[in-house]
Formats: sequence, structure tokens, C-alpha cells
Amino acid sequence: MNTEGFLAARMARLKSSAIRELLKQSKMEGVISLAGGIPSSALFDFDGLREATQLAITEYPEHAFQYGLTEGSHTLRERIAELCEGRGVVASADDIVVTAGSQQALDLVMRAVVDPGDIFVVERPTYLAALQTLELAEAQILSVGSDSDGMIVDELAELLKTRKIKGVYVVPTFGNPSGVTLSRARREQLVQLAVKHEFLILEDDPYGELRFTDERQPTLFELSQSLFGNTENIIYTSTFSKILAPGLRLGWVIMPQWLLHNVAIIKQAADLHASALSQSVAECYLGLNRMTAQVEKIRATYKKKCAVLAQLLESELGDVLTFEYPKGGMFLWVRFREPRNCTEWMKKALEQGVVFVPGEYFFAENPDHSTFRLSFATATEEQMQEAVARLKRAL
Repeated sequence: MNTEGFLAARMARLKSSAIRELLKQSKMEGVISLAGGIPSSALFDFDGLREATQLAITEYPEHAFQYGLTEGSHTLRERIAELCEGRGVVASADDIVVTAGSQQALDLVMRAVVDPGDIFVVERPTYLAALQTLELAEAQILSVGSDSDGMIVDELAELLKTRKIKGVYVVPTFGNPSGVTLSRARREQLVQLAVKHEFLILEDDPYGELRFTDERQPTLFELSQSLFGNTENIIYTSTFSKILAPGLRLGWVIMPQWLLHNVAIIKQAADLHASALSQSVAECYLGLNRMTAQVEKIRATYKKKCAVLAQLLESELGDVLTFEYPKGGMFLWVRFREPRNCTEWMKKALEQGVVFVPGEYFFAENPDHSTFRLSFATATEEQMQEAVARLKRAL
């Protein structure tokens, strides 16, 4: 059978996630992985999850094993609203759709708002999977630079003088892959530009709770509410994957009513609703009031791991590498002081038994080949010491 012509044209433009391919290599015997953005399973609250699961299947089996609402369990959405209020994101249960991770939230929103050729702006670098969802939605992707204060919003302002855009996708707090946080001044500038030029902001916030200090920047959602009294052009998404357990595959998206109904229709066609059992477990877990202590434990551990990896890089490779020290999250974004192709170098690193993610995969355009991303979340201190020694040998 001649299969040519069966695949949609958009598939020719879509690349497999480089990170997923690297994860296959990281499973090879003896390989130390600093690649995947995977939370440490050693930090999972298994006792709390066991208790929540037992509650879900014994006390609420009719909810855990039955079809549910496309938007998600109403009780879970109420508890998500309470969780978000602590982040300055004030919304009701009726503003929330529970999704199969925040990845699905990005996909649903992009399919709801993007027509082929619509311009969406991202930062350089940005989250790889967001680029995939934009490509599937057939958006035209443009990018602006970033530095230690996050997205360079002045570049966006210049772009807006000549182009009409549909929206901006941004991870403003402890971004993936850069680890940097958008400054307060740039946050205000961004929401002001969105109102002036009438574009959407898709605020992706999977890492905001993983801060290493007491400093908390307001979310873009919060700033828009305080500056303009509404959030009609702000879409906020987050996930349980980094603070509870990714295997639950639960995230959520908060959005204005003009969009929510349409996103729910798309989700209904995609999978009807997120796993009822996972929703029941998360709902019961939040009812146990263990989340605050769980997040504090994750913060303290990641802060220590980040410091260890940063110190090792500075002492062993500081003459050839540079990086921004993050204030939270799961990543170090590293750059060679002199030009180097990190994708080619990774082949040498893999021969030494260590894997990372070359930076070029996080760029929509104009990739910086001298960059790469390291995750400190899963490796032990001993593994990080050995990994840096192997990186040094690979040079």
C-alpha cells in the first residue's frame, strides 16, 4: 500500500520532543541523566498519596470510578481555587477546567484560539512542548530575547509596532529552560502591552511554588486584575506534576468565560474529562492539608541540590562555562564562554555516561548552540559530582 499523502501536512513540521529521545538514552546502564525535567520521586508524599487513594476508593467510589464533568470535579476545582488564591490568582471553580496535565491545557487553549497563520510570540529560549502545541495549531511563531530579568519586553514592544499578534506564551517564574524570573517592571509592562494591543497572555506556571527564597513576584493574572480590574485576556495554567505527582496527570487552566466554554467543547472531544480516579485522589489529598508541608520539603531539597550542582560547575568548569543562578525551579541554563555546538558535544558526553539537553531545541528561531540545560531535581549529590567529572572529561 502506498501511504504517501495520508499524513496531514502539519506533521512534516512537527519534531519529536528531543527530551523524550534523550530520556531513552538516559535509561542506558551507567548513564547519569541531568536531562529530563522530572521531579524527584524520592520527594513524593507516598504516605499522603496512599491515604488519599484509600479515601477516594472507599469513601467516594461512585466519583472515583464513574464518568464526570468535562470541566472536572467541582470539589477539586474549588480546592484548586483555594490553592491558587495563595498565589494571588483569585478565581472561582467555574473559571477552571481540570486537564490531563498542564501540557493538555496548552494544547486545548492553542486549538481554541489559534487560526493557521496567527502570530504567537515566545521568548528565546522557551518550553519545547509549547513550541510543539503552537506548531500543531499552525501558528506563526515569533520570538524575542531574554536575559537575567526574563523576557525582554522592550523587544516585544518594538515588534508590536509593525505586527498584530494573537498572543504571548511565557513561563514568567523560574522558566523552563532558563530558570530565570520575569522582573516586576517587565511583568507590568507586558500586561499593559496586552491591554493596549489587545493580545492574549498564556501564563504557564508549573514552577512558581518551587522558590528558594521568600520573595514572590505577582503572577501576570494578579497584576492584570490589580492594574485593570479584569483578566479577560489572561489565561493561567499550572499543574500538580511538580508539587504532588506527575503520574496523576492533572493540571488546570483558569480562563475567562468567553474562552472556557469553547475549551471545554474541545476537551470533550479529546478525552471527555481528566481521569476521575486521579481527580478523586488529588481532591482527597488537598483535603488532608498536607500540601504546604510537601511544598516546603521540595523547596528545601531543590535549593540544596541546585547549590551543589552550581558549586561543582563553578569549581570544575567555571573557566569554560557560565550560568545564571536561579531563585527557584528545577534547572540550570548553562552557556559556554566560547562558541561550541552542544549537540555535537553531547555525543562525547554520552560516551562518558552523562546526558543533558542541548539548548538549541528550546528556540523557535536563531538557536544558541552554545547553551544547554541541566536539571538538578533527580540526581543525588554523589551522582552530580560524578556527572560533572564526566562532563569535564568529555571536553
